[in-house]
Amino acid sequence: MKKLTILSVAFAAIVFAACGGNKSAQNTEEPVEKSFEQTQIEASIKMHLDSISSEIAKLKKLPIVASDGTIKLTDAEKQVKPDYLMDPAVADNAQTLAEKYRILSALEVDKEIAKLYDMPVEDYDKAITKLATDINDPSFEAIKDASTIFETTQELYDAMNQNSRINFFWQIVATSVVEQLFVTTQNSEKFLAAFDDDAAANITYRIVLLKDAIDRLTEYDSELAPVAEAIEPLSVLNATTVAELKGQLEEAKEKIAAAREALLK
Repeated sequence: MKKLTILSVAFAAIVFAACGGNKSAQNTEEPVEKSFEQTQIEASIKMHLDSISSEIAKLKKLPIVASDGTIKLTDAEKQVKPDYLMDPAVADNAQTLAEKYRILSALEVDKEIAKLYDMPVEDYDKAITKLATDINDPSFEAIKDASTIFETTQELYDAMNQNSRINFFWQIVATSVVEQLFVTTQNSEKFLAAFDDDAAANITYRIVLLKDAIDRLTEYDSELAPVAEAIEPLSVLNATTVAELKGQLEEAKEKIAAAREALLK
C-alpha cells in the first residue's frame, strides 16, 4: 500500500537508528530533502511510539521487582536458592550493542530476584556497571541509578529518543518483560500470590504494547527482527485476572523459556 524508497527507509538512521553506523560516511552524503509522505510517516510512527511509551510508564512495576516488599519469602524459602538466574559473568560474552542492552536489562531483573533470596549481588553490580560503561549511553544520565534501567521509565524513553537510541529502548523493554515472565514461571505459586487482577492485566498489556512498537520499528531496524520473532509466541498471554494468568503461564512456560533463550543466547 505504501511505497518506501531506499531514501525514505533511511529515516531510521535519522530518527531511530543505533549509534553503531558509520558516521563519517553519513556526514559525506548530500543532504536529501524529505518527501511529504516520508515526513508524515516519520511523524505518525513517532507519535505512536510516544503514546506507547506513555502507556507503559503508567503501569505499575510487577510484584516480583517492586521495591515495597510485596513478595516476602520465609527463612525456609530463602534456603532454596534459585538456580535459574543468569550468571553475571555473561556480561563478558555480550558482543553487539544490542546484546549488551538486553543482557543488562536481564541482569537487573535477576539482581532483584537474588535480593529476595538474600543472595549476594556484588557480582551483579559489577556486571551491570561494566555493561553500562561499555554501552556508554548518555541517556542513562536521565535516571539516578543504572540498576533501574530495566524499569524503562518515561524519562529513559525521552532521553533515548533524544539520543537516537530509541530502538535499544525497545530491546530493553522486551528483555525486561520476558525475564520477569520467565522468573514468575519458575516459582509461580509464590510469586503469583502477590499479584492482583490489575497486575495480571498489566503484564499482558505490556506485551501488547511492546509487540505493537517493535512490529512498527522492525521494518526500519533489522536488529529488532529477532526480538519480534522471539516475543511473537507470547501473544497467547491475554489474561485479565490472576487465575487466567496462572493458567496461561503454565501453558506458555516453554514458549517463555524459548523467548528468553532467543534474546539472551
